[in-house]
Amino acid sequence: MRYRLEILALVAVLAFILLFLYTTAVMPGAEFAGSDSVGSGQIASLTGREMESFTPLVPQWEPPSGEIEAALFALQAACGGVVAGYIFGRWKGESERKGPD
Repeated sequence: MRYRLEILALVAVLAFILLFLYTTAVMPGAEFAGSDSVGSGQIASLTGREMESFTPLVPQWEPPSGEIEAALFALQAACGGVVAGYIFGRWKGESERKGPD
């Protein structure tokens, strides 16, 4: 069981690839609808009100261009990666300091 996490990660990646290939084969030409639009559509169908009548509780800022939006998303992903890397590195360091069980 030395490579248990590596095998688990490989299985997860293969499952994702197979799921992607299956969905593209079953639904060719399908477009991805973001969760915001799907959720708003579901709320509209449940309440009977138009989607345009829903306003967010907190006004949201929209970036001036798609490039800035993509850069902000990449920055958010990088910050999350740093936090996750710190946590996993800390766990690894603590387990190495304790020694083998």
